[in-house]
Amino acid sequence: IDLNTGFSIKWLGHASFAVTTDSGEQFLIDPVFGQFDWPVNWAFRLSEGFNRKPASLLTNKELANTDAVLYSHIHYDHFNKADISELGNQPTYLVPLGFAEHFEDNGYAIKEMAWFSSQQINRTTAHFVPAHHFSNRIWVPFIHEDNNATLWGGWVLENNGNTLFFAGDTGYSPHFKDINERYGPIDVCLLPIASYFSEESPRWYRKVHTTPEDAIIAAQELNCKVVIPWGYGNASWRMGDKTSHSALFRLLHMKEQLNTDVPWYVLNEGESVKF
Repeated sequence: IDLNTGFSIKWLGHASFAVTTDSGEQFLIDPVFGQFDWPVNWAFRLSEGFNRKPASLLTNKELANTDAVLYSHIHYDHFNKADISELGNQPTYLVPLGFAEHFEDNGYAIKEMAWFSSQQINRTTAHFVPAHHFSNRIWVPFIHEDNNATLWGGWVLENNGNTLFFAGDTGYSPHFKDINERYGPIDVCLLPIASYFSEESPRWYRKVHTTPEDAIIAAQELNCKVVIPWGYGNASWRMGDKTSHSALFRLLHMKEQLNTDVPWYVLNEGESVKF
């Protein structure tokens, strides 16, 4: 696939990506390197199958070259407080509204953002965009005391006329068409496929996560030129699907069933590609 966008994408596992632009900016998106923060890591250790294998780590040089860290929402598999000290206070942190209070007072440069707001990082513009999801953070095991106190969403990176979209956790909704109307065809789309309704999941779960076929339709509505799927694999928590790779198998099957012409590029954790 020859798009010549200048975006280099490394999938670290689950929802974590490192993205480098043609002008040299490096962005980390939803970096989570270990397990969940306490107390959820403790609860999940008691549930067989919920621990993940370690994500692909970045080198010290890669970490030092990070210009901005982007978070989509506050859930434990997308934001880990234990990683903040490792990421340090050199990069700018772009976060949803209400998010800054989860950082320690240690000199971090934090920009809280509303939907469709933008922030310039050198030659790249980062746009915070809607998602059909929710947010909360467990303070006491199994009790949510901050329902939707922080915003949630996805990100569009725009560099030299080229665009990359990271959806964050989301269900299928008209917001995909809204993003396409505002930013035009998206060159590279990073879409979730693996956390969806199953017999073991509550029914509301299906409304806030995309199935593989939802993601295929979303890619068409976004007019993606290429899509990288995420959420499955060895460095994930298998939330919603039956095995670590079953969502990928379902995606490949549904691509044939739906006869889509949007190309999908499948990465293994730790692999990189430049479009």
